[in-house]
Amino acid sequence: MTHTTISSFTQAAQQAQQWVNELAADLNWREPRAYRLFRSVLHALRDWLSPEEAADLSAQLPVLVRGVFFEGWQPQESPVWDRKKDDFVFRIASDLGDDMPNDADTAIAAVFRLLDRHISPGEIRQVRNAMKKSLRQLWPAH
Repeated sequence: MTHTTISSFTQAAQQAQQWVNELAADLNWREPRAYRLFRSVLHALRDWLSPEEAADLSAQLPVLVRGVFFEGWQPQESPVWDRKKDDFVFRIASDLGDDMPNDADTAIAAVFRLLDRHISPGEIRQVRNAMKKSLRQLWPAH
């Protein structure tokens, strides 16, 4: 393995860790809890989008975050049938169990704000427009 390949892995890990650190700071949480929320929201978001839109969004994610995004994905089941905000929140609550924050909307919105800071405005607009109106309310408006 070349030095370039090793440094690429190191850079990818640092970038993914930076995103988790930002989310943890935004929520005043410990990093493991922030990572679990981040992963859960990414998976729910991926499953709420069409496979084409999920692929478009993933192209702007850091390589390790992209791996988390696609982990366990079954594109033939996307988008999920019932894509309301309550179903989205329930999906995340089911993933997090006892670790689900009391204010789920605020926690989910923090993940959306993180994506908003790192993904191009045009892609964020496409993702928001692909969501039901009730779920869009969690995403910061431009």
